[in-house]
Amino acid sequence: MNRQQTDTNPKLRVALNVRLPEDGSLPEWVELVPAGEVVIGRDRRSWINPTPDEVVAAFEANGADLPIDWEHATELKAPEGKKAPAAGWIKEMEVREGAIWGRTEWTPDGADDVVNKRYRYISPVFIFTTQERRILAITSAGLTNQPNLFLTALNHQEHFTQETDMKFPKALCQQLGVSEDATEEQVMAAVAVLKGDLQTAQNRAETPSLEKFVPRADYDSAVERASNAEQKLKTHEKESLEGEIDIAINSALEGGKITPATAEYHKAQCRSEGGLDRFKAFVDAAPEVAGASGLEGKEPKDKGGSLTDDEKAVCRQLDITEDDYLKTKKEMG
Repeated sequence: MNRQQTDTNPKLRVALNVRLPEDGSLPEWVELVPAGEVVIGRDRRSWINPTPDEVVAAFEANGADLPIDWEHATELKAPEGKKAPAAGWIKEMEVREGAIWGRTEWTPDGADDVVNKRYRYISPVFIFTTQERRILAITSAGLTNQPNLFLTALNHQEHFTQETDMKFPKALCQQLGVSEDATEEQVMAAVAVLKGDLQTAQNRAETPSLEKFVPRADYDSAVERASNAEQKLKTHEKESLEGEIDIAINSALEGGKITPATAEYHKAQCRSEGGLDRFKAFVDAAPEVAGASGLEGKEPKDKGGSLTDDEKAVCRQLDITEDDYLKTKKEMG
């Protein structure tokens, strides 16, 4: 039954018919909407399908399989509370050279009717706009024997066309962030925003901002330069420290604050963290220990086995044991 189209009822629902294999085989993929921007029926009615990808996107956003029934029971009988069993389920959609195809899982009864050629056509039902007659979404499909479109895509006779107020799937509206009673213009505007955001993201991925990202080669080069500079700085600091230690040791030797025998020991201590400052403080407070000893030309009684009074004074100043001092002295001597 048809009702007159009005401005308050801007969308229609119609069924297309597609020929099933004539050899009795059970198709996994069926053509739902033929290729081309214009779809023309034998009764001269026509529709446009300029964006088949958006029709597939509407199916995917809905998040539910579409039923294939017998003679459009889902559209005609189910609203009246009558049974509308499924002959199969459309599990997936894709665009092939401009045509929309659906991957189908058949029920046993549906498969039996197709294989035994009781039904020769599958008739998808789609929603389209009144003014532009542009296809928006596919809502179901039915097995039928009443073809009406040219070639492989056939259309139901006029008495199978049902005019109805169209509501977009709830899941689709939620994904797009619009209300469940959104108009086509609102839905398409939301889709346009998503497509714009996607294009922006793709552009940013291809040409990232140099304020936040740098090419890998430039990054590696900068890291290498920083590493080389750090190494040069460490080398310079080490050389500078060694120079300061030599000056401090030589000054202490000249001032008689340390003996030549302990010079290497003091150098080693100066190389430790804070060692040079501690040595300078020691020298400032230490008495002169390297003056004339009165032993010139005399053979020492204890050849390296004990410390002189001067060396003992050094031990007290450095707060180390005589044994440690003697051990270090032997290792350096």
